[in-house]
Amino acid sequence: MKLNSQIIQNIRADFPILEEKIYGKPLIYFDNGATTQKPFCVLQKIEYAYKHLNANIHRGVHFLSQQATEAHEDARNVVAHFLGAEKREEVVFTRGTTEAINLIAFSFGEAFCSENDEIVISVMEHHSNIVPWQMLCERKKMKLRVIPMNEKGELQLDAFRRLLNENTKLVSVTHVSNVMGTVNPVDEIIRISHEMNVPVLIDGAQAVPHIPVNVRELDADFYVFSGHKIYGPTGIGVLYGKEKWLNALPPYQGGGEMIENVSFEKTTYNVLPFKFEAGTPDYIGSTALAEALRYVGDIGIEKIAAYEHELTTYAVEQLSAVEGIRFIGTATEKSAVISFLVGNIHPYDIGILLDKLGIAVRTGHHCAQPLIDSLEIPGTVRASFSFYNTKEEIDVFVAALKRVVAMLI
Repeated sequence: MKLNSQIIQNIRADFPILEEKIYGKPLIYFDNGATTQKPFCVLQKIEYAYKHLNANIHRGVHFLSQQATEAHEDARNVVAHFLGAEKREEVVFTRGTTEAINLIAFSFGEAFCSENDEIVISVMEHHSNIVPWQMLCERKKMKLRVIPMNEKGELQLDAFRRLLNENTKLVSVTHVSNVMGTVNPVDEIIRISHEMNVPVLIDGAQAVPHIPVNVRELDADFYVFSGHKIYGPTGIGVLYGKEKWLNALPPYQGGGEMIENVSFEKTTYNVLPFKFEAGTPDYIGSTALAEALRYVGDIGIEKIAAYEHELTTYAVEQLSAVEGIRFIGTATEKSAVISFLVGNIHPYDIGILLDKLGIAVRTGHHCAQPLIDSLEIPGTVRASFSFYNTKEEIDVFVAALKRVVAMLI
């Protein structure tokens, strides 16, 4: 059964923040690309864990520590299942997508990169998938190569093929553009890269909340995402890595938990995944993330994808009636993101006035400044959707936008 209006209303009832009023108007939250709201079950999991399971994990022999450890490691199992990982040891908990990419940029760079080697990314990357590789290139005197896109906002695979050579050490691309909603053909990018024996990291921050992901079917070497993008808490994220790669990489940080034995002469390191989890992990966040993934799983990611596609298509149709609108990114394969400009109006001005009407959208360069600069625009207005949004909210949004545009022309 698809997600009908009654199911959506039941889902909305799970998210207490959707009852908020903004300047006296019902909240319409279209900034899900930045972060998603949290259902009661996730909030309750956090509260329960602090009330009943709060003890440092892995090292304690007492009851609370054992229970907290079990909950944390069960969360790892949930993540592994959600991603289709072959082994639970291939799931490393991080603070988010950004830390996961930095981890690989450092550890992979230390192990496998040297002067004149090359890293390939794309023009549509978030800063978190640009800056860590720039830092690696500066540190190792390497080169950063960039996959271009066409006028629709789709990566040019022929150009990508030409970028690969014997100096290419790794390819790192986003699964879904946070600005344009483009769903990149990451399976094809991985296949092409593997023909050259080049490993691939996929930034899945904007993908996992919206479309099915199976890392084994993709054959991804590394896949990363953030908990707060998929209805979980902030400060928790995931690095998936094939066992062979994670075993080959040195630790990213040193401290407790990631060690096997420490002496003043030498330290040996723990087994996977603990080698990459220095210090006290966010065992509260991991259990809450697992609850969020269960929640998404209970609804069904395929149903979510279908409903959000319906929402996005409807929004494009309705927004097309706004005079002077220009959509940024018109790829054939899109996720639940619409970016646009209206005439010569600055996106910030639109965003500010929409906020006064209770509508939350994102404006600016969306942490993808090189992409925005390549388009020669000041930024965009971005509306990003979730399964708790409705066509009725879109109607209110479009009417409000027409009102705002009339005020600013």
